[in-house]
Amino acid sequence: MATQQTIQHPQTTTAPADPAQAGQDATVLIPRTLTVRELAELLGDTPVSIIKTLMTNGVMADVSKTLDYGTAAIVAMDRGFDPEEAGDVVEEEEAPTTIDILGLGAEEEDDDPADLRSRPPVVAVLGHVDHGKTSLLDYIRDANVADGEAGGITQRVGAYQASANERLITFIDTPGHAAFTEMRARGAQATDIAILVVAANDGVMPQTREAIDHIAAAGVPFIVALNKMDLENINPDRVKAALADVGVQIEEYGGEVPLVPVSATNGDGMSVLLDTILLVADIAEFSANPSRAASGVVLEAELDRRQGSRTTLLVQRGTLRQGDAVLVGQTWGRIKAMTDFAGNRIDEAGPSMPVVVLGLQEVAEAGDAFRAVGSGREAKRIYEEARREREAREAQVQHSATLDALFGEISRGNVSALNLIVKTDVVGSYEALRDELERMSNEEVAVKVIHAAAGPVTVADVNLALASQGLVIAFSTPIEPGAERLAELEGIEIRRYSIIYEVIEQVEAAISGLLEPVQMQVVDGHAEVLQVFPIRGLGNIAGCRSLDGNIRSEAQVHVYRNGEQIAESQISSLRRFQDSVQEVEAGQEFGVALARFDTFEAGDQLEFFHIETQSRVVQGGEIRNVTR
Repeated sequence: MATQQTIQHPQTTTAPADPAQAGQDATVLIPRTLTVRELAELLGDTPVSIIKTLMTNGVMADVSKTLDYGTAAIVAMDRGFDPEEAGDVVEEEEAPTTIDILGLGAEEEDDDPADLRSRPPVVAVLGHVDHGKTSLLDYIRDANVADGEAGGITQRVGAYQASANERLITFIDTPGHAAFTEMRARGAQATDIAILVVAANDGVMPQTREAIDHIAAAGVPFIVALNKMDLENINPDRVKAALADVGVQIEEYGGEVPLVPVSATNGDGMSVLLDTILLVADIAEFSANPSRAASGVVLEAELDRRQGSRTTLLVQRGTLRQGDAVLVGQTWGRIKAMTDFAGNRIDEAGPSMPVVVLGLQEVAEAGDAFRAVGSGREAKRIYEEARREREAREAQVQHSATLDALFGEISRGNVSALNLIVKTDVVGSYEALRDELERMSNEEVAVKVIHAAAGPVTVADVNLALASQGLVIAFSTPIEPGAERLAELEGIEIRRYSIIYEVIEQVEAAISGLLEPVQMQVVDGHAEVLQVFPIRGLGNIAGCRSLDGNIRSEAQVHVYRNGEQIAESQISSLRRFQDSVQEVEAGQEFGVALARFDTFEAGDQLEFFHIETQSRVVQGGEIRNVTR
């Protein structure tokens, strides 16, 4: 009889585990979290072999990735072990979160008022799509960004500086498409003043209301720019009244919100708008200490194939210098190069200045906080400690999302799923796409974005799509040649897009293809039984009057008596006078015999119907029937 052997965690033993030597029921104690390298040592295998098994199950990993017990147990069982959960690696008492370890969530020490210096105001431009936000900025900085945007819609956050009356103003251009609500919210939270752009010909629209909500949540002062005043047939008073209806009290109506009529096309009112911004800034007295270590927020991040991680930072306090070591959200790095918004190389950036930096180890998340630290060694130490803590505490959630939900439900046939790998040009785009796509899930089809990131489509993305039987969405981002070859070889579909609503429309079409058609009863007409005629050899015939609709000879029938259904049958004979007919119209009298039912009574109600197969499609997030 085989004996049972318990194999210890690699911290307590270095002997390789071999289930063949240990016995058929070899037990391995696996801690709640461990790295791929530690699991390989525990199972007496190589890290490369472990990584291959994980990839087969749709988990992308390297030797340092932290695994939870459930994931590690699957790998162990694949090798013939009987896994058991050991004690925790991380203590049970509440530990600090990642952001606390990084020191990015705590309130920074107050500055000495003597060290504070006036700084440029940071202005966010918000409003409904196509109301002229980008055109307004184009006029201010004498550039043209809108022509280069896909579909004429701004799809990333940009930051720029402009000069007015020999003073600098920092502008943040936020996307106007409805799917980018979170990016607009992020822009408002990073700013001192907001400009709400409202088109004089459209007035208050749905995204105008959303922008107002974001401004209110951020608690910043704002100015209404009433744009497109150069157009004919506009009604500014109507727009002002509509603003009052949604809680925006402009100065003209006794409120505190300035309203400036402008035209981003010919420049009318633009100088007044800039003066108003500076006036609001003077009242607020925005200031910061430029002499301290830099801190601020990430506006945007992307992965450049040649330069690596490119991150747009807004410095809010202190001065950021080339060579500084920085902690940024859940990554870190040393500033190797720094450029201003116009692409000019600079050595330092003070408060309110947007800069693009190179040198972060990974692509940051838009909205992440950053701060400079004493040295690269200190930054790396804090980062590694935070990474291990974060992965240990998120591992159980990751297991549920990747292994149980993705493979278990599909293999059991419980859920139809459309699995997606989303790669985009920038972080903000994949955040917006992920939210929009997953919102399409319904009780029958689950839309699952199993991986989303900024950067080109890689071989790893295609392998994940292969393992999960999914498809890849490439949004304004390239596809690596190796990934394209593998996708063609394995039959994995990669769909390219540059406009977000095209993604949404086509994914809706894909979901519709997963919905089963339904059989629907379509009512043709109603009749009332007037008299019952017994016919030898046929049983009872109901003499009826048609009340509405058209009754056809092939119809099925519900028989109701005193409001309750007593039978369901099929027409066996339909007659008018002595003749068999194919159809009876409303108001006509006729005789009908039913298969398997003839106990009619005068006053019975007959409902005639037919069965129709209807396809179902997803439109606007709702399932709708479509007759075939």
